Amino acid sequence: MRTSSGAPSSWAERAGPARGSRPRVARVLIVGCGCRGRRLARDLIDDGHSVRGTTRDSAALEEIEALGAEAEVADPDRVGTLLPLLQGVSGVCWLMGSASGPADAVGALHGPRLRSLQEKLVDSPARGLVYEAAGTVEPELLAAGSTLVRELGKTFHMPVEIVEEPPGNLEAWAASMRAAVGALLA
Repeated sequence: MRTSSGAPSSWAERAGPARGSRPRVARVLIVGCGCRGRRLARDLIDDGHSVRGTTRDSAALEEIEALGAEAEVADPDRVGTLLPLLQGVSGVCWLMGSASGPADAVGALHGPRLRSLQEKLVDSPARGLVYEAAGTVEPELLAAGSTLVRELGKTFHMPVEIVEEPPGNLEAWAASMRAAVGALLA
């Protein structure tokens, strides 16, 4: 019931829908907010989430911000640059499936750097991790990264999602990533 001014008349009406009926919204950190990361950011923002996206290149900050996301310069090779960005974050998307650079550096993104990040998530507000397990990186590295993420997820009792949808079909990839974030936050 509403008052004559149109305001809700009871406490329950003023409080809005019951807690379980509200859509879950969260802040999501996208590590690797390049072309596909920006697409995911846009989709998550459309779903009502807050997004923080990282880039190594300060020239790309404006493109991320233009979507309505927070943009930060951070380097996944230096996990310490990511740690301050975990504040207020519910989930992390590690979009390194098409990372480029020297083979040892790319390998580290799917091994030691990934392990370090996931170990740090345990003591952060982040609930869990979405790992991109498809792209132009060597399939063996992606498989090893998937195994690592699953094992650490079990060890730390941390929700993890592995997305194996190839990024060649951007629509299918985006839908898979969006579903993975939803599952992580459920």
